[in-house]
Amino acid sequence: MKKFKLKKYNIIIFTFLIFIYLEFVFRLLTKNSIFNISILYIVIYALFLSNLISFLTTWFKEKVNKIIYFIITGICCFIYALQLCIYKMFGFYFELSLLGATDQVASFAGDGIKLIIENILSILVVFLPLFIIIVLKKYIVIKKTNIKLNGIKLISSIILFILFILCLNINSKEINSAKSLYNDVNNNELNIKKFGVLNAFRIDFKRKIFGFEEKVVIVTPGDYPEEDNNSSEEEVKYEYNNLDIDFDELLENENNSTIKMMHEYFNNETGTLQNKYTKYFEGKNLILFMAESFNEIAVREDLTPTLYKLVNSGFKFNNFYTPTISSTIGGEFQELTGLVAASGFLSPWKSGENYYPFGIATSFENLGYETYAYHNHTYTFQSRNKYLASLGFDNFLGCKNGLENRINCNIWPESDVEMIKATFDDYKDSEKPFFTYYVTVSGHGDYGFNYSAMARKHKEDVKDLDYSEKALAYLASQIELDQALELLIEKLDEAGILEDTVIALVGDHYPYYLSLDEVNEIASYKKDSVVEINRSNFILWNSNMEAVEIDKVGSQIDVLPTIYNLFGVKYDSRLIIGKDILSTEPGLAIFGNASWVSDKGTYLSSSNKFVPKDGEVDSEYIKYMNNIVSNKIIMSKYIMTNDYYRKVLG
Repeated sequence: MKKFKLKKYNIIIFTFLIFIYLEFVFRLLTKNSIFNISILYIVIYALFLSNLISFLTTWFKEKVNKIIYFIITGICCFIYALQLCIYKMFGFYFELSLLGATDQVASFAGDGIKLIIENILSILVVFLPLFIIIVLKKYIVIKKTNIKLNGIKLISSIILFILFILCLNINSKEINSAKSLYNDVNNNELNIKKFGVLNAFRIDFKRKIFGFEEKVVIVTPGDYPEEDNNSSEEEVKYEYNNLDIDFDELLENENNSTIKMMHEYFNNETGTLQNKYTKYFEGKNLILFMAESFNEIAVREDLTPTLYKLVNSGFKFNNFYTPTISSTIGGEFQELTGLVAASGFLSPWKSGENYYPFGIATSFENLGYETYAYHNHTYTFQSRNKYLASLGFDNFLGCKNGLENRINCNIWPESDVEMIKATFDDYKDSEKPFFTYYVTVSGHGDYGFNYSAMARKHKEDVKDLDYSEKALAYLASQIELDQALELLIEKLDEAGILEDTVIALVGDHYPYYLSLDEVNEIASYKKDSVVEINRSNFILWNSNMEAVEIDKVGSQIDVLPTIYNLFGVKYDSRLIIGKDILSTEPGLAIFGNASWVSDKGTYLSSSNKFVPKDGEVDSEYIKYMNNIVSNKIIMSKYIMTNDYYRKVLG
């Protein structure tokens, strides 16, 4: 057979076709749009990269050139396969800031292997170009070329990259335009959809190495008057939940441009007003749950009657979301800090070294409470022991630091019922009010009766339902959470403190071990994969209160300020990105790709489409809200990466 010689421009064409194939296949497998403006950016960048690779692989002897070419092709295929697997497992894409989550990757390596096995055909399709060139390696020759030709390739690469930059000006005034994503906004998911996987990886790598300052457009309610719900009538009746912070003095004494911009931003914020629910639960005990993979699809009167009762009494939040950002650690971060889990939050959060004057345990201790924290899995997992300590928990108990002496920590996942049973006596006789924080694990995936001990435990309870095995196993695992809450309420009642105790519960993320189709098997309506799949419940319940329905939109980041207002905690509502859901502040839920839901409708960033709830909304509102959302994401990141609370209140 005649050798196929990859020389001169042949290698450029061959490599270009590989990149187009990889991007096309990736978009098909992840159900992303193919035929839109992104094709232009992908084609130009693929030509640029093909020229550059040809330049890099034609300097040496044939054998060395071939090895370099194979390695580069293998790395590119691996990047696509990595993004495919991460997306299939977690519903978001990999970025370099997630490298701090390596303990989670290691702990659930078995899940990853299982995922690879389940998606082996898709992964093989992604690696097909590498397999082809390996099989045909003896017929592929990549000759060394002269300096002149390589110079032409380098110049061509530069011209193509300049062309790519110039094309960013197309539709540059649009929301989340290519130009704004490239220059002003850090959104890895939108970068992948707009520029392709390899270019998005390059952008992420560059920003990780050299840093990146996102653009903040400071807006005020006056920029869109309809959104100014803090009326003068309310101002007469109620004060703001703010502290006495002299931002003018801080601005005068600050030289760092980023910190100065943050001072200006928060000085421009008004904060949220106190309201008729301020101190509504003052002096009561609080038991707060972060419930693993809890979602509204688990709330059923027949299977989970306690969850059903708690969701539909107390404060009933009808439009609440748990945006899935960076898995469990992102959900817990949002619940406990009131900040969006923006890119860059992970390392400072996990280190436990940042200053949190509004740390939830610290805040309740300042009110004279005893505080407790429990988790029925390894206490060091995700560095939970460190970041909970930074929030004021000094007696956090989990498996491997004492809880293993009270419950069975040798099964997976561990029992929520056992955790309640083993820990309730710690705080039931407290002379002071108590605040107890539970992180549950029984609802964790993967969902299968051979995999999950909790699903097996409750298999009989779901045997008559007509769902697939994974859907049934998920519901079975949530029965354990339901029975844990039932036991807790019984014990509180027996101890005579039920009426004096508030139970709050929020999920960390939707059950992403289920596919969208499996979620929709259980759901009461057809959910999409970005917004509605994250719709959930926020339980905020006391046995002695009348039911209160809240239609305003809310999410995990609103949990902390809502609780603080109800219990009379002193905090500064300007410095927490989430807002008290019971205040006059308009409702808002922010998702990982900068999509959002407000009280007026839903905005999908990937399609730049707004779906109003009622009637029409003008384009100025959408632009205004996108600036608001972008600022909240950026400020959440900068609060963490700059240890901002220490600079303002330390």
